[in-house]
Amino acid sequence: MSDKPRGAADDLTLGTDLGWAIRLVSAAFSRVATESVAGLPGGPRGYLVLMALAGGEPPSQLSLAKEVSLDRTVMTYLLDDLEAHQLVTRRPDPRDRRARQVLLTDTGRTRLQQVRLSLAAAEARLLADLDEQDSEQLRTLLSRVAQTAQRESLAPDEADC
Repeated sequence: MSDKPRGAADDLTLGTDLGWAIRLVSAAFSRVATESVAGLPGGPRGYLVLMALAGGEPPSQLSLAKEVSLDRTVMTYLLDDLEAHQLVTRRPDPRDRRARQVLLTDTGRTRLQQVRLSLAAAEARLLADLDEQDSEQLRTLLSRVAQTAQRESLAPDEADC
């Protein structure tokens, strides 16, 4: 391994540029993912909400909006649409009656499983050049970077969605 830092002058190729790689992968993933979730109310945003609700304690609308990096007003309209399709339901939070908890319905869970299968096939096409171990490592590393971005408020805001 070289003692030179990343980005040294002799590393100046497009193939070593993080921004180029992220942009290309993001665009490709956006295309295949959007096709996979097109049938969901809210498309990719609806999918993120259903995924966030799939495990754990039912969150409040506000905490859910923060978790998926959506403006709370947009979240309200999205939840209205998901609820109209019986994918989620809202109820008063027993700890704070002013807040509303969001719950995934059985219909929502079934629909999420269907979309996950379609999305898994699309992801497999995108990750075709990686073996299973590399694919898992990529997911782990990207998740860690995403958590850092969210924690450091580097995640995209609603205007970027």
